[in-house]
Amino acid sequence: MTELVVGVLGGSGLYAMDGLENVEEVALSTPFGDPSDAYIQGTLDGVRMVFLPRHGRGHRWTPSEINYRANIWGMKSLGVTHIVSVSAVGSMREDIPPGDFVVIDQFIDRTRHRPDTFFGGGCVAHVQFADPVCSGVRGALLAASATTGVTTHDGGTYVCMEGPQFSTRAESKLYRTWDVDVIGMTNLTEAKLAREAELHYATVAMSTDYDCWHEGHDDVTLDAILAVMSSNVANARALVKAVVPELAKASDACGCHNALAGAIMTDPSTIDADTRLRLDLLIGRHLNS
Repeated sequence: MTELVVGVLGGSGLYAMDGLENVEEVALSTPFGDPSDAYIQGTLDGVRMVFLPRHGRGHRWTPSEINYRANIWGMKSLGVTHIVSVSAVGSMREDIPPGDFVVIDQFIDRTRHRPDTFFGGGCVAHVQFADPVCSGVRGALLAASATTGVTTHDGGTYVCMEGPQFSTRAESKLYRTWDVDVIGMTNLTEAKLAREAELHYATVAMSTDYDCWHEGHDDVTLDAILAVMSSNVANARALVKAVVPELAKASDACGCHNALAGAIMTDPSTIDADTRLRLDLLIGRHLNS
């Protein structure tokens, strides 16, 4: 049985939680460049955990500059099996006020300027993505959220915009007609790459504002977002801590860990040595089976 190793993508303070032991930093490079920052490793109640601030400590990278491929590759290379992604979002619904959490189950892609696949350049793969998050991790997050006291919504569609600018009012109103629930700039790219890396991935979205569609509220500002995020840090830590034992009980019936089986279209005999080496962490076991 594969050892449970939990990866956490989010802000730089998530790993500062009670009970995290044997903490160390791990800096690494990948075939796709350097991750956003050094990884923070530790153990929580006997479970190994790996944390990474997606924007880098000090928030140095815009959503388009984040090296998502390196971030996910690094998680995979460190033995991570399950990823919990914690992300600030704008709410597109009246009944998801700032401070609420949403455990996402669907995405819409509005990005334009970022690599979002490990494949190409000599090897083609098409993974299933109809259900873009892991049902097991989603269930664990919902179970864990019941212990935090935070209002948490079961399911929601996250529209992933490019950024770094916030929406125009016309865009915000358009997305509302699509029946989306929240808007953000990062998580869909992570979800796509996590699926290709055969990792169990799910998102908990933290509502910080009403974007700019809501006539009864001020337009989104950075100060307002940071104020809500600050109050949510403790809640996010509590959720991450509570989800670890739930993940230990999660089923592998989702199939995320075997997403590349039958997905590699390229004839193995045509994959050159450099491509095999670059992608070995992902495709090696499938080509050699």
